[in-house]
Amino acid sequence: MAVIGGIMVPHPPLIVPEVGRGQEILIKDTIKAYQEAAGMAAELKPDTIVVISPHAVMYADYFHVSPGKKARGDFGQFMAPQAGEEAVYDEAFVRELDKLCGEDDFPMGTEGEREKELDHGTLVPLHFIHQHYRDYKLVRIGGSGLSFAHHYRAGRYIAIAAENLGRRVFIVASGDLSHKLRGDGPYGYSVQGPEYDERIMDVMGKAEFGELLAFSESFCEKAGECGHRSFTMMAGAMDGKAVMPRRLTYEGPFGVGYGICTFRVTGDDDGRSFLETYESCRKEACKKRRMEEDAYVSLARRSLEYYVREGRMIPFGRAEEEMPEEMLQTRAGVFVSIHRGGALRGCIGTISPVCRNVAEEIIQNAVSAGIHDPRFPSVREEELPLLEYSVDVLGGTERIQSEDQLDPLRYGVIVTRGRKRGLLLPNLEGVDTVEEQLSIARQKAGIREDETDVKLERFEVIRHGVKS
Repeated sequence: MAVIGGIMVPHPPLIVPEVGRGQEILIKDTIKAYQEAAGMAAELKPDTIVVISPHAVMYADYFHVSPGKKARGDFGQFMAPQAGEEAVYDEAFVRELDKLCGEDDFPMGTEGEREKELDHGTLVPLHFIHQHYRDYKLVRIGGSGLSFAHHYRAGRYIAIAAENLGRRVFIVASGDLSHKLRGDGPYGYSVQGPEYDERIMDVMGKAEFGELLAFSESFCEKAGECGHRSFTMMAGAMDGKAVMPRRLTYEGPFGVGYGICTFRVTGDDDGRSFLETYESCRKEACKKRRMEEDAYVSLARRSLEYYVREGRMIPFGRAEEEMPEEMLQTRAGVFVSIHRGGALRGCIGTISPVCRNVAEEIIQNAVSAGIHDPRFPSVREEELPLLEYSVDVLGGTERIQSEDQLDPLRYGVIVTRGRKRGLLLPNLEGVDTVEEQLSIARQKAGIREDETDVKLERFEVIRHGVKS
């Protein structure tokens, strides 16, 4: 057996009567659709239900699968401790999933448990499912800060584990849509909020799962979405399968989008292997980009590729081939940024030069960005064809007296307070205002928003990417 179906559902705690205390009537269509979706789960009689929740344990570089025999949770944090659910874990499934990922060195497993109790992203779906069906075992998985492609691949491991064990598996992709639909909503209004909800409901309503990989992370962040990673992991679990989708409902009365869709797996369909198609397109795009890259970007790429494959720094004589004289004669701070599929994969740099010339600065920082950025696991060889590079050569810094002298498109910023120092490059996707730029730079430095006596400096960069 294998994955037999799934549902995309929201998790507003107030949908539970003990929490909502009457407010749930404002999302009565969502409640009706939830009951229908839960009824479908009962009809399919799964052995295992996999709940993917953005409120389970989440790491930047790892998918956590909850270990143990069973778990319980309640809505105490929402003033309703009397309302709760309990479920028995499918220990054999978790072991198989852990083994598969361990063999492939894929970052998913049972390490790093922080909270044993069921989170509300799991409790809300179980509240409805348990009204219809209880003869199953649970697997609970959190999302991560990794790319959407990683989430899709994580879903494929779920499908492989199901096939290996002969389980009938049902996927619950728990997640609200945008939290920025209205000015009086939890995070205010963003034009990307309604746009995201319209687009995601169209994609999921038609089961066009390949489109999930085409959403940019910056767009999703601006939209304030909650469930995109859950939806993408469920899609991965249905990779290569014929799927019959059904869009049940969409509502957003509280400034948060609630969408429900159901998916029945009806057989195999090789034309729906979306990850291969996506990564093939990415490889072709990167190959084209490689042909157009300038000497700065070429050196960054070749330096990391050599280190990953050989385990040592590229010999400078080899790196020096076709290098313009300016890279050998100038000294400057350099930042190397690496992206994969639109998501940051590593970024390390130097504010002031520490090497003999810009070329050596690029070599050192390219390897550091790919191997030593503490936010990400080290780049693996199979990733190399999918990576995109940019190199920023920093100009001199200039002390400024006011944030009015900043422009996030033109100037980078350095904030300093005592020994704390944070830098943010200019012209970054998703950073559109001086306020956003300063807030991120403060976070990087560990300087609180309420701390004063902060020194500001600005600088310009020459950004090297592909040739125009």
